[in-house]
Amino acid sequence: MENRSTTAHDRRQPVAAGARAGNRTAPPTFGVEEEFFVVDPGTRLIASRAPEVLANTHLLVDHLCGEFSRVQLEANSPVCDDAGDALRFLRAARGELNRAATAAGLSVVASGTAVLGDPASARVSEGRRYADIAAHFATLRESHVVCGCHVHVGVPDGETAVSVSNHLRRWLPFLVALSANSPFHAGRDTGYSSWRTVAWNRLPSAGPPPLLRSLAEHEQTVRALSDAGAILDRHMVYWDVRLSEHLPTLEVRASDVASTAEEALLFALLTRGLVSRALTDVHYGIPAPGIPDQALRAAVWRAARDGLEGVVPDPLTGEALPGALAADRLLHAALPGLLANGDADLAAALLDRVRAAGSGAARQRAAYARRGSLADVVDHLAAQTLGGLGPA
Repeated sequence: MENRSTTAHDRRQPVAAGARAGNRTAPPTFGVEEEFFVVDPGTRLIASRAPEVLANTHLLVDHLCGEFSRVQLEANSPVCDDAGDALRFLRAARGELNRAATAAGLSVVASGTAVLGDPASARVSEGRRYADIAAHFATLRESHVVCGCHVHVGVPDGETAVSVSNHLRRWLPFLVALSANSPFHAGRDTGYSSWRTVAWNRLPSAGPPPLLRSLAEHEQTVRALSDAGAILDRHMVYWDVRLSEHLPTLEVRASDVASTAEEALLFALLTRGLVSRALTDVHYGIPAPGIPDQALRAAVWRAARDGLEGVVPDPLTGEALPGALAADRLLHAALPGLLANGDADLAAALLDRVRAAGSGAARQRAAYARRGSLADVVDHLAAQTLGGLGPA
């Protein structure tokens, strides 16, 4: 959630490319960030004990860190070239965090929001910057106590990154619906599939990015946010698609943290596929659709409410798509990039598994429905965080 001075993906110059074999030598590199809640396995409440978990880690220590509050942990992948490397890291990081948490008498849970416990009571992590954010945004600081999955993809330069961001805007509602994994919050069913999206988008610099004509306009917009006090620094530009501050990478932040490593990989592969396709469109001068900001925000809201099992609006055409059809449209949109990157078969297979199992939000509600117990939901999430989707 909080962007530090560097990310794992920023440690190496990315290889950026278009989506057709004639335009590139290699697929774009990518990296994945996942955020998790620390939970007391007895009470199932979130626990402000992340530093204890980190103190117990022995493996991947350079890739594991704290977050805005002490109820959150984060895993940052190294730069990845292929899906296999990414999946191995995602599983290994979850395994190490689980081992370290167990040693402290705790659990690690992958959910976009805290199922049980009060986020307002979460202790803010040490550091002047976190303290300043908490003081400046007052009650809105609770919006930071959520967990997402962020994917960084290599692009050649900032100007191209702005153009690619414009092309990705249309697909944000589709990504939100597919990744929805936060129906419960602080002991209640919110009525939304992704409450994290709604809570996070309360922040004045969050939500879908505006349509920007150039890198210069991007800089003007960031300065306007700063002048208004909506951000304390450039790292607080929280758009669902944003530019890196250090290297030419684009970060897509629209997803709840996935309950399983396989779903996190699916989100990463689809994101890289969409970026690859957009790079080709930019190369050939194909303009991005001029979707009005309000129409896009409304579509994202509906996708967050309904999730994959409901209706997903296409903000370009105005169609209200059943979730299953929306997932097909998303896969089709990413397909040129997926094919170029060698990820098409794997992405299609993972999407089939998710549709068969139900979205993360649907699985949480099914766990609750069995006995009407939110403790069962937390236990379900803890099991899937480590165990994955299970057999295909």
